[in-house]
Order: sequence, then structure tokens, then C-alpha cells
Amino acid sequence: QSQLVESGGGLVQPGGSLRLSCAASGFTLDNYHISWFRQAPGKDREAVSCSSSRGRSTDYAESVRGRFTISRDNAKNTVYLQMNSLKPEDTAVYYCAAYLSSYAYCSGYVYYEYDYWGQGTQVTVSS
Repeated sequence: QSQLVESGGGLVQPGGSLRLSCAASGFTLDNYHISWFRQAPGKDREAVSCSSSRGRSTDYAESVRGRFTISRDNAKNTVYLQMNSLKPEDTAVYYCAAYLSSYAYCSGYVYYEYDYWGQGTQVTVSS
């Protein structure tokens, strides 16, 4: 069964860091654009970041640019989201999603019809 599984969420103080993981099974992440989304209670889902297939390019929402970094480990078939300088407004459930593509860029990641979604991991930033 092909699936994505997120992990690494938790409770952190403002200014702290977390690293989220998105592990794939049943398919090879390298052939997919991988994106991170988040959804806070009562708010619309927000696109956070993407990594194009084969890791050729990345993109970030303005709200996280300079604080979050997306990366891949092909050997582990896993994509990471390193989150630094966390703020209370980063509190949300974070989801990863995979979209099969050979294109080098993923700047349209808000609009893709994703092939796979993870179940989400909760991130809470609070003192």
C-alpha cells in the first residue's frame, strides 16, 4: 500500500525549532513534487513549501521564507521540513503531499491535484 506518513510534530516554545519528516512507502519520492501544507483551527489550508522532483528546486510561502527549509533524503525516501524561529502563528496540523511530475519547478504547488496525502502531524508553538 502506497502512503505518506508524517512525524516530528510536538509542542515547542516560541523561537524554538522542530523538524518534520514525511516518509513514503510503496513509491519513490524522487519522482514526485513534495509539498507541505498546514491548517490551523478555523482557518483555510495554507501551502507552506515544496520540493520539486529530484530536488531540483524549492519554493516557500512568504510567511515561512527564511525560517523553514525543505530537504530530501533519497536513501530514506523521506522529505523533511526544518522549522526554525517558530512563532505562535505557526501552530497548525502539518501535512505532506506528493504529486507525480517530471517538471523541474514546483511553483504551482498550491494548485496541484496531489496523488498522496499524509495523515498530518500537530505542531503547537506556545510558551
